[in-house]
Amino acid sequence: MKRTLSITLSAFLALSMLMSCSAIQNMNKQQQGTAAGAAGGALLGAAVSGGSIWGILAGAAIGGTAGNLIGKKMDKQAKELTQAVPTAEVQRVGEGINMTFDATLAFQINSAAISDSYKSDLNAAASVFKSYEDTNIHIEGHTDDTGSAEYNMSLSKKRANAVRDYLIAQGVDGSRLEAKWYGETQPKYPNDEANRAKNRRVGLGIYANDEMIDAAKSGELD
Repeated sequence: MKRTLSITLSAFLALSMLMSCSAIQNMNKQQQGTAAGAAGGALLGAAVSGGSIWGILAGAAIGGTAGNLIGKKMDKQAKELTQAVPTAEVQRVGEGINMTFDATLAFQINSAAISDSYKSDLNAAASVFKSYEDTNIHIEGHTDDTGSAEYNMSLSKKRANAVRDYLIAQGVDGSRLEAKWYGETQPKYPNDEANRAKNRRVGLGIYANDEMIDAAKSGELD
């Protein structure tokens, strides 16, 4: 069952103070996860959250020793995803993973049809996802600014659901997947001729589910 994810203001402020320390900034990912728990369970990186995936990953963090164990498991999955899909950008964020596929390979203008090259990347990613059944995957659809805002919101919904349905067809449990869409409201690049295609994208946020969290808290997470 997916958890409702949120960050309190107090935790956010505590994290901001913590991140100002150079010693924390020099820690590795696992050490940072433990330190975040000491600051109120907030997620490192939340202070620079510029989008909903970042917010999801921020709210998913539990910090402390359990967060440290989850971070180690996420390090392993991130490494496998990087190897499986070398064209994608895979970022470890606190206790989760932010994965963005090469947008120029994903969708044509005004289309939610998944290209053959994108299918190849999703196939490779799905193989990794199926090896980590104790994680959930947040899927976000986006568009460029071509067309009306209403049309683009509908198109981004179709793109997010297309990726969700494709992953399910490849054997990823649908209960682990959540699709959201934002139209043209969250461009990652300027909407000019050189960059517009990059905004026709779907991003993934990968975070621990309750099963992984329980295992981490009991010290049984491998």
